Formats: sequence, structure tokens, C-alpha cells
Amino acid sequence: MTGLVAPDDVDAVTELLRAQLEGLPARSPLYADHLAEHGVTAAAFASLEDLRKFPFTTKQMLRDSQAAAPPLGRHAGVAMSEVVRVHASTGTTGRPSWVGVTRRDAAAWTDMVARAFRTMGATREDVVLHCAGLTLFVGGLPIRDALERIGSTLVPIGTGASEKAVLALETLGVTALHSTPSYARYLAEHIRGLGRDPKEFGLRKVFVGGEPGGGEPAFRAHVESEWGAPVTEGLGNADMAPVLFGEAPGSGGMRFTGGRHVVVELIDPDSGEPVGAEPGATGELVYTSVDRECCPLVRFRTRDRVVVTGRAADGAPLIRCVGRTDDMLIVLGVNVFPSAVRDLVQTLHPRTTGAVQIVLPQAGPRVEPPLPVEVEWGEQPGDREQLARDVEALIRSRLSVRATVTLVPPGSLERSEMKSRLTRLAS
Repeated sequence: MTGLVAPDDVDAVTELLRAQLEGLPARSPLYADHLAEHGVTAAAFASLEDLRKFPFTTKQMLRDSQAAAPPLGRHAGVAMSEVVRVHASTGTTGRPSWVGVTRRDAAAWTDMVARAFRTMGATREDVVLHCAGLTLFVGGLPIRDALERIGSTLVPIGTGASEKAVLALETLGVTALHSTPSYARYLAEHIRGLGRDPKEFGLRKVFVGGEPGGGEPAFRAHVESEWGAPVTEGLGNADMAPVLFGEAPGSGGMRFTGGRHVVVELIDPDSGEPVGAEPGATGELVYTSVDRECCPLVRFRTRDRVVVTGRAADGAPLIRCVGRTDDMLIVLGVNVFPSAVRDLVQTLHPRTTGAVQIVLPQAGPRVEPPLPVEVEWGEQPGDREQLARDVEALIRSRLSVRATVTLVPPGSLERSEMKSRLTRLAS
């Protein structure tokens, strides 16, 4: 199945998706119009390969849908009275995009997320410090539900409570941390600021997700060194499911863990054509919900760019997320992901802290060279002028773009307890 990540039970998923597509126009005015506009009906679907006959759904379509028919949009699929919880994703506009969840949807989310966290190494013996937002963020309450399903002991610290996180680490026998990659580093820095070593708390596992970073080699190595514990990562999407891919310890990549609830495609982000999920391939993830009641989506373009790193023992493709299309910068035709710049700078620790920000003269994605990058010097910077030149040379040799590096003192750049902001507009 070219371009498809095969689900667990192809026949069962095909039948469920056929039923979903047949009922979709009646439930969703957005899809009634969208499918009619492209001249396709459910009758065109006989196998998963036939998904490519259907048009893509974009994030902008969902925003427009909700603006036209608030609160959940013309794609909602059910009445608000059937919705038991609402989450949101903000994206680049800062305006919430609401995601409704029915009781059945919530149960499916819990199944998927629990599968992912079991793959990542969570067990009922773990005491998990859950440092993710417990409000609208899909990485908060749904992951709590999944960890409780597994039987792990949950410590729901949330964000903005690093002092309480340290207290929990001191007193509760915490074995695992769950957070964004940014917060895993942030909390380690906070602990070092108290004159203590994060390794003294004896963590055995660090689970990360919510942003690229967990798969960046230098960034991951730094977090693992700080905590003395292996990092595994998960990948999901607020509009589809909180976690759909999970990394088994030592596997070298994330495998699909969404079971029968989601169909995954890999496409060329420019042409939209399918890309075979073979080792070394790169592409954009596209998701189709199989049995979603509220906010069912067909061929939803996630904007997540991934690389296939290999295959698991059973043949399942393994992936890493290298960045998001809406974060990508284009410098003289070269695609640059800010997370890649961060990972390169992290390789120079302790000459640098690893913290970076790209300061854009105007909104991207196109940036005229040289790429302006601010970098914090570290505990052992050596000659700072030489350090700046070394960072510039590293970016040029590895990313093929010219950069101008400005060194700033440790702690100067914004720290986040959620997702790191790796770019900002010049003031």
C-alpha cells in the first residue's frame, strides 16, 4: 500500500472507514460540500488505496468552518449535547481551534494513547510526574486518562509549578517524567539553579512529546545526560488524537500505535503524491479518522514532516519528526527547520547552553541570508568570538545556509514550560 502506514487489521479498518465515509455527508455540511466539489462519493472507496481519490482537508478549512458555524464548525459531526469535553489547538495564529470529543471518542483516545505509552515503556509500576498542561492541551487530560488506564501512579503537576515538581521528585518515588522536550530541559536547568543534580532523583524514564526535539540527537543526548535516564517520544495531533506514534526504548524511531482508529498516509508535501514508507524516505503525515463521532476528518494534512528511520522487527516503519511545515524557513531555496539549528547548537554544550532563537526581520517563511541566530554561551564558552564563528561554520556546513550568530548571556533567551519558541520577529 504505497504511501500508507498499514493499520493493525486492514479488513476491519476498511469496513469501518467505508461506513464513516458513507454517513459523513449527512453528518457534516463541510464534507457534503467538499466531497461534492471534488466529484467524489463514498462509492469510490473499496480499499484503503482508494483514499487517495479523496481531497485533502487543511487546517485553514477547519478554522473557516468554525468561523462560519461556531462553536465547533460545519465539520463537527454531532450536536454539542453529545460532546463531553472540548480541547483546542492554537497553531501559528494564536486563535484556538476547538476540538470536540464525545464519550466514545474519548474512549478511543484513551485506547490509542495507552498503546503509545505502553510502547514508550510506561508500566503500572511507574510513578509518573505529568508536567503537561491540564487545561485545553490534548497532551494533558487525555494522557492522564491513558496513564491511569495502564495503572501507572499519576502525579498531575501540570505547568508553572516547577517547585512542586521538585517536591514531588523528592518525596514520591517518581520513576518517570512526562513533558514536552523543552520542559524536560527546563526542569533540569531549574534543579541545577538550586545547586542540585537532576540525576540525584533517580528517574528511570523520560517520556516526551508535543513538539519536535525528542528525536534530535544532540538535544536528546543532553536531556538523557541531565536526568541519567533514557528518552522515548510520542507524536500526535490535536485535531486527530493526542498520541498516534510511540517509540519503544532502543528502537530508533516511533511506530504507529493508533490501532484501528486512524489511517496514516505519507505524502510529498509539495505534490501531494504518496511516498512509500521505506527507510530514508521523507514526507508529510496525513490522517483520516476511521470511527470518529465529533470532528471526523478525511485526509487531514498535519504539516508534520517526518523521516522514516528504519523498521521494527515486525516490519512496521519507524519515524522521527524533523519539524513542521509552518515552522520551516526558506533561505535561498534551502529548507531550514529551527529545531535543526537548535540541535546543532546543542552539540557545542557546554560552550553553549543549547538555547537559541532565530530573529526574523519579517515574517517567514522566506528569509534573506544570512540567517540571524541568537545563541546563549554556556559555562565553558572559551573565546566567545571564536565560538560565534564556530556556530556559524557548523550551520553552514550542516544546513547549507549562511548565518550570523550573536552570542547572549546564559538565561537571556525565553524559556518555556510548554513548547519552545525558536523564532521571533525583530523588535
